[in-house]
Amino acid sequence: MSADATPFGPTTPAHPDAAMKARPSPIARLVLFAAPVAVAVAALSLALHAGAQKPPAAAASSAVRPALTVTVTQPETVTMALKIAANGNIAAWQEASVGTEAHGLRLAEVRVNVGDVVTKGQVLATFASETVQAELAHARAAVAEAEATLAEAAANAQRARDLQTTGALSAQQIAQYLTAERTAQSRLEAQRAALQMQQLRLAQAQVVAPDHGVISSRSATVGAVLPAGQELFRLIRGGRLEWRAEVAAADLAQLRKGQPATVTPVGGTPLKGSVRMVAPTVDPQTRNGIVYVDLPPGGVARAGMFARGEFETGAGRALTLPQTAVLLRDGFSYVLRVGADSKVVQTKVTVGRRAGDRVEITGGLDTTARVVAAGGGFLSDGDSVRVVAAPVAKTAGAAAPVAPK
Repeated sequence: MSADATPFGPTTPAHPDAAMKARPSPIARLVLFAAPVAVAVAALSLALHAGAQKPPAAAASSAVRPALTVTVTQPETVTMALKIAANGNIAAWQEASVGTEAHGLRLAEVRVNVGDVVTKGQVLATFASETVQAELAHARAAVAEAEATLAEAAANAQRARDLQTTGALSAQQIAQYLTAERTAQSRLEAQRAALQMQQLRLAQAQVVAPDHGVISSRSATVGAVLPAGQELFRLIRGGRLEWRAEVAAADLAQLRKGQPATVTPVGGTPLKGSVRMVAPTVDPQTRNGIVYVDLPPGGVARAGMFARGEFETGAGRALTLPQTAVLLRDGFSYVLRVGADSKVVQTKVTVGRRAGDRVEITGGLDTTARVVAAGGGFLSDGDSVRVVAAPVAKTAGAAAPVAPK
């Protein structure tokens, strides 16, 4: 240990000049501060220089990668059928109500049920006719009695006529015999009318079909005592059904009797029908008119079903795209146009008719636009894509390649 040191560290120089010599000079302090700054500036310069000399391959690798590989298509002008779409219900062409004409009789038998096909004059139900048969027998007896009374009165009147010239009978007596004859004749006619009425009541004990058709409803119950006029069955006349389409008033002028229509019931297959009649009035609330379309018998349609349909009114040229190219977002139709920079632009369009796998574009797109053909649901506005050529479908008659020999 030196004489100037202590166990606790160096001692302060006793002379002031020695202390001044121990401190670094201002120039030395400046050099010590500037050295690290110079090193940092040199390192930054080298980094910038290395970045400027980056090879082209590394720059290309940092470019934006395409979000999807797509094929593009362009709008095509094709001939499409002009159709008017409509909705409506299927109903019976005409429905007949079959009821009872007899009063106060008991229903004894019901021979048909809902869905049965019946013919005109077929017995559908019968009433108990014992009471009517008894009254019919009474009427026949009354007719026989009236005939006997008339025969007697006619004989007396004839004798009075024969004795009229002899003076054996007074004029008053002769008039009485002649009046009795006419009275007996009237009573006979009344009894015959009563007999006919009872015969008619007996015939009414059988309920018959008024026309050919299908039973659509039944309210008849065996054992019920029914008043006259009570409905027992409802009958679809001829089994004919019709589609009552609701068509906008602006389209009614394009429809004519006999035009073809395609009707699709809910859950069924399309049916071919023809326009029978266009209603002469329009509903003031909905501004729709009813168009009656006859449907073929024996189909899947049932009365009361809801159905959609179309009326064919002609054909025309239309600008179309594949249905896969048109997207439905937020209730509107869009297509994704591909620009020169391979970025997609979401474009709003208006659509019209549909035919097969194509849909009509009525506005918002020109004929030269390039549109993403499929897969647009995975893209957003501004995404980059890679465009490739659409695959060429092989035809059935294409020749197989020949293997080299």
